Amino acid sequence: MKKIYPDAKSALDGLLKDGMTIMAGGFGLCGIPEALIDALRLSGVKDLTVVSNNAGVDGAGLGLLLQTRQIRKMISSYVGENKLFAQQYLAGELELEFNPQGTMAERIRAGGAGIPAFFTKTGVGTIIAEGKEIKEFDGERYVMERGLVADLSLVHAWKADHEGNLVYRKTARNFNPVMATAGRVTVAEVEHLVEPGQIDPDHIITPGIFVQRIVHVPNARKHIEQRTVRERPKSGAR
Repeated sequence: MKKIYPDAKSALDGLLKDGMTIMAGGFGLCGIPEALIDALRLSGVKDLTVVSNNAGVDGAGLGLLLQTRQIRKMISSYVGENKLFAQQYLAGELELEFNPQGTMAERIRAGGAGIPAFFTKTGVGTIIAEGKEIKEFDGERYVMERGLVADLSLVHAWKADHEGNLVYRKTARNFNPVMATAGRVTVAEVEHLVEPGQIDPDHIITPGIFVQRIVHVPNARKHIEQRTVRERPKSGAR
């Protein structure tokens, strides 16, 4: 099947509907599917449930969809750095399902592996466990968490071939690979697109069987979430 699409808009054609659940890869602003998020914003699709480690920042990433109020609910583990998120949540305009970060990663991995639920010690005795089943194993209490599956997964990869085999770099590997397996449809934006056979099989992280559509984004923006600089040494200083 032909997987390459000329731009992000066409890569999402026929996939979007109001009220759907979307997974968006990335960690902070690293490895986010920014071109696809921009296309989501321009599509006008609304009432979205978005599964993402974070909600971007004001004016970038998923923060753009908060500006247009296209997100109804976030399933996340970290929501700092975004004042608009806090404003909408505190005003009751945005739902939040909060997850410990490791639990969230495992919920996504489980969904992609066809595992409907699992038990973890993380969150037992806290508000995270409220309303959830608690069981005891070997004298320890565990809380049941459900696997996550999305209607659509949007991921960012460093390199891909025309078959959809994906390679990620560094921090972008945190959530993109598991999300690529947990979407009923997965669309990948990639920085480098090569012919089949040009990626060492040992370097492939997401096999192409999980990826239905690809858009080539050769000049992806690289945001710096927290810019920290060192003071310039004074003249003559050592």
